[in-house]
Amino acid sequence: MTQDACELERILIVEDDAFIREELAELLKEEGYLVLTACNGKEALSQLELADRPCVILLDLMMPIMNGWDFRAAQRADPKLAAIPIVVMTGVADGAREARALDAAHWLSKPFEFEPLLAAVHTHCGNKAA
Repeated sequence: MTQDACELERILIVEDDAFIREELAELLKEEGYLVLTACNGKEALSQLELADRPCVILLDLMMPIMNGWDFRAAQRADPKLAAIPIVVMTGVADGAREARALDAAHWLSKPFEFEPLLAAVHTHCGNKAA
């Protein structure tokens, strides 16, 4: 039995590395989620204007055009978007401190394993594969 797209929980991946972005999207689709992607914060804000609210945003910090810090500031300033939890995925030296400063729900240091990321997603979106 397949789920209708209206029944799927949405996840937004904001990541400038095309390989990471597409791999994560594919893995999360296999887990039963509807996945939206953006290659920078500006594109992510456009996605959020056009699509239904995601249950979580997977956010890289180091990106061109609009980085993760600037995206998060814009997200927090918009009452319709402010409550969407974020999971920071970063390779910055003190990722834990950066994630706390952004009030992230979770953070993962790059490179990361898929299982901890999936556990964070399940916290906010439920386990679609269960």
